[in-house]
Amino acid sequence: MAPTMIIGNQIPIQQRSEGEAMVLAIGTANPPNVFYQTDYPDYYFRVTKSEHLTELKNKFRRICEKSMVRKRHMYMTEEILNQYPNICSYMEPSLTDRRQIDTVEIPKLAKEACLRAIQEWGQPKSEITHLIFATTGSTDMPGADYQLTKILQLSPSVKRFMSYQLGCFAGATILRLAKDIAENNRGARILVVCAEINVVTFRGPSESHIDDLIGRALFADGAGAVIVGSDPRLSIEKPLFQIVSTSQTILPDSEGTIGGHIGEGGLTLHLLSSVPTMIADNIENSLTEAFGPLGISDWNSLFWIAHPGGPAILNHIQKKLGLKDDKLKATRHVLQEYGNMSGACVLFTMDEMRRKSAEDGKCTTGEGLNWGVLFGFGPGLTVETIVLRSLPINY
Repeated sequence: MAPTMIIGNQIPIQQRSEGEAMVLAIGTANPPNVFYQTDYPDYYFRVTKSEHLTELKNKFRRICEKSMVRKRHMYMTEEILNQYPNICSYMEPSLTDRRQIDTVEIPKLAKEACLRAIQEWGQPKSEITHLIFATTGSTDMPGADYQLTKILQLSPSVKRFMSYQLGCFAGATILRLAKDIAENNRGARILVVCAEINVVTFRGPSESHIDDLIGRALFADGAGAVIVGSDPRLSIEKPLFQIVSTSQTILPDSEGTIGGHIGEGGLTLHLLSSVPTMIADNIENSLTEAFGPLGISDWNSLFWIAHPGGPAILNHIQKKLGLKDDKLKATRHVLQEYGNMSGACVLFTMDEMRRKSAEDGKCTTGEGLNWGVLFGFGPGLTVETIVLRSLPINY
């Protein structure tokens, strides 16, 4: 029999899925160490031996009070920091120490989130065909994807993709990639995971770098994992959200607004005060491009899963779009209870959205609404926009 002829870049129809990609399960995990925001300024200035900087400490306390964060989970404890004193300085050489911690701990945290997602999915790990892993921490070769494959005892032939240094929009990016893989590979089941431990960014305070104090008041550790696939087997799989469309854009005139640079002292972050306004001023363009083809222009008719970069970003978005107070409720809950876990946040918010929808007796995973949006914001200034469709809750 003659082989199937492929014309140009066409994929034989039998290799494509019939339907759109869906989120089939969600799992999240955090380190066990909990830090309450009211206590954190005293803790932070004590462990970094910076208590003599009283004015800077008072400024940091005010930043923490305005952060909307109630508590955060972090791997780094005072005992661990005492073992690595250079990490507590502002810019002493410490990259080797940071990488040694990240390389071991990031895959371990990712494992916990993945196991919860796999347990909810209810299918054997042998059915996972692809693994997508995003992190800002570990940079070794082989990477965290390889380590996670070993830890979870996935098939050695699982198709892996490792993403580094995307920052806060990583969770949305890997969902976009998972959609493309699921819809072009019939039967694919993709384990998608984003894990962050802020060892690489932790440092002592400096009067010359207030941006970093904002990061210290917001950033936290966490891992989120989802299973993505098309054409769900409804007798054994329970889809949660349909991934309808995805897009990415760089906002105009935004170069240098958010950035991070790795050196011997770790990863230093830079954040301009114009970021919240810039995101808010451009977000409606992204919404119009994504939902215009669907005939949707009422942004309050959507459920919202947005990256909680900080209270100023959320407040500016809400005001600019005239959103009702409950529209960003799930996002604000994640910021309050977990802090900014970078790319993992949108996966936590998706989990909170479907959990609260069920708890409140809603008929769908998106607060009873049909259509929703997932937004990721990060360095660049890059915006990821995902159109989601909620699905019936199986009580």
